[in-house]
Amino acid sequence: MLAVLITLTPGRRNEFIDCQKAKVCIAVLLIMDVTTRWNSTLELLERAYRLREFTCEWLQNPKYSEYRPLFTTQDEWTIVKYVMDVLRPFRYWTLWMSKRHTVTLHHVITVYNGMFDHMDGVMRALAKKKTQWKEDLFFAVKLARQKLSKYYAEVTPTTGVLLISAHILDPFRKLRSFRKWDKGMDINPEDETSYTTQYQEAFLKYVENEYCAKHRRVPVNKLETVPNSNLVPSATASGSYQSSFDPYDLSSDDEEYLTPNNVAETTPGRSDRAARLLTAARLNLNSPPEAPNNWGQINPNLNDYRSDPMEISSTFWIPDITDWWRQ
Repeated sequence: MLAVLITLTPGRRNEFIDCQKAKVCIAVLLIMDVTTRWNSTLELLERAYRLREFTCEWLQNPKYSEYRPLFTTQDEWTIVKYVMDVLRPFRYWTLWMSKRHTVTLHHVITVYNGMFDHMDGVMRALAKKKTQWKEDLFFAVKLARQKLSKYYAEVTPTTGVLLISAHILDPFRKLRSFRKWDKGMDINPEDETSYTTQYQEAFLKYVENEYCAKHRRVPVNKLETVPNSNLVPSATASGSYQSSFDPYDLSSDDEEYLTPNNVAETTPGRSDRAARLLTAARLNLNSPPEAPNNWGQINPNLNDYRSDPMEISSTFWIPDITDWWRQ
């Protein structure tokens, strides 16, 4: 209400700006309303908290004395500060994900888990509190967690295979997160119902069906049926050819070599390529995650929350994931 009253007329706005002169580098007004976008509530509260001294000074003007009862009390400022502390990690995650210029898909599950852990921590801290505002905040965080759970419920081996695969293909995590989940719930990661087993099998099934299947049949064309094109390797004297496809090259650029118009038979010695590719995928999963020197854990409580998200990357690993994927 005070934000509306202060910005109601040009004269009031100028008086509020005058209260800040010689005290701050850039004078600003209170935010009047919350727009429908990420972090808008936090920005409104932070602006009000930062300008509380100037709001109080503005109310000292005799002609605004009737508005003084509207000023936030010290107890209310305590609540505002607590709510800001609850919301700041979410801004850190949303800004970090949205401001990056590199791939972030493989971080989605990790960020989801971080948000759940944060809300669970807040709820544990407030669970036994009897103060009304703390009970209200507990209820609000509980509802927020239910909302997030609704979104996260879509990440299943059936509907969320893209996120699962990207997470598993992160060489610095692989199955580490899922094993951690199982351990936290006292589940054996080797059990069929464990997250580790379900997600691993979903990933391998996707690799087998969507990638390995393309390499099960490598065609042999008669010389006279091969079109005169730079895309097809030269035929051998016997009228057949064998491509230079590398079974461990995960690019899709060679697809045109594997699906010509006329398929005669499967080239001898190539029928086990798909099995070898799947074996390579299994070996990758079973090998230990990489450990870069600048390995770090997500720190959502980073104090420097006003910094450019591009600059607060020290809490995440830096290596360019796309370079690893290309290899």
